[in-house]
Amino acid sequence: MRDVMITGIGSTAFAKHEGRSIESLAVEAGNAAILRSGLERHEIGAVYFGNFVAGPLLGQEVLAGIVADELGIGLVPCTKVEGACASGGIAFRHAVLAVQTGQCDAALVIGAEKMTHASGAAVTSALNCAMDNRSDGPSGLTFPGLFGLTWRVHAAKYGTTRDDVSAVVIKNKANGLKNPLAQMGAVLTNDIIRQSAPIADPLQLYDCCPVSDGAAALVIVAADRAKSGADVPIRVRAAIQTRGPARLAGNEDLVSYPATRRAAQLAYEAAGMSAKNIDLAEIHDCFSMAEVVHSEDLGLVPRGMGAKWAVEGHTHVGGRIPINASGGLLSKGHPIGATGIGQLYEVVTQLRGTHNNQVKNASVGMAQNVGGAGVAVTVSILERSDA
Repeated sequence: MRDVMITGIGSTAFAKHEGRSIESLAVEAGNAAILRSGLERHEIGAVYFGNFVAGPLLGQEVLAGIVADELGIGLVPCTKVEGACASGGIAFRHAVLAVQTGQCDAALVIGAEKMTHASGAAVTSALNCAMDNRSDGPSGLTFPGLFGLTWRVHAAKYGTTRDDVSAVVIKNKANGLKNPLAQMGAVLTNDIIRQSAPIADPLQLYDCCPVSDGAAALVIVAADRAKSGADVPIRVRAAIQTRGPARLAGNEDLVSYPATRRAAQLAYEAAGMSAKNIDLAEIHDCFSMAEVVHSEDLGLVPRGMGAKWAVEGHTHVGGRIPINASGGLLSKGHPIGATGIGQLYEVVTQLRGTHNNQVKNASVGMAQNVGGAGVAVTVSILERSDA
């Protein structure tokens, strides 16, 4: 298959966008990506649109075709992609495959979500569509509840404490202060976190990502077309998607996701790399404990040390493996369909050396996007093309 590159990128801030439609957010990000790609709109041969809850929250579907029309893109295949919170990462994989296999020479991938206008009950109901509601639904399980259970098991197995997990929150919130696209950066302390509202014991308020609106976009091109863009092209070394158990009872271990372990293995094989080659990672930290277990499953952090490495500074910018230098979902928020594309936007910016919270000498970056209780996972590896 052909080598492919990311050229143009675009993103709105992830925030509360009052008075903005999901279409306008997607068009803003898409226009920015196209303008930086060096391509004309008629050269884009496919559009993939990551979105999860526009149907229940906005009453609008067929967003891929609507947004492509507003962007002035031709009569090309336009596909909405849904994989719960991994919708953006899956849309990216489809765009990469379309160009790799020669179906087109350039594809646009957009992720977008509009959520903040809805009530908390409506958002919770929509997000719970990411569970197998025939089995886990009747139990009353919620995603905060799931990660509260995960925390308890991790603590029992590895001795992880409240202050250990708080180190992840403090790190990501501080990183968010340096990212203009993040809405919830903050200077926190262990005491502030301990005094915050309980959500699903032991999870507290600052352990949870905020509901957000936003959009992000990337242009994927065949390698021989990458020179036409204004920015350093970034090579896609791996774009992997795997499936995990759809039901909580299908997991052998609450502190490890088989889909993430498998996706990481396949991504390293596709890229001809190992975890030691990764200079930075954007990890799906919908909850603080999610970063802990995902970093361990990706092989970036030793098993049981996902929180303790944050305490010791190893996952900070300047540490052994900077994780969520963007602030992650904990600071940026989680506009579901946009999240996976937003992670890749951050990695591309890091590899170009232009990030506001730059990792020194970054040449290889990873993004991990998770849907549901691990039923869908994507792991992508990007490399600076002149590395």
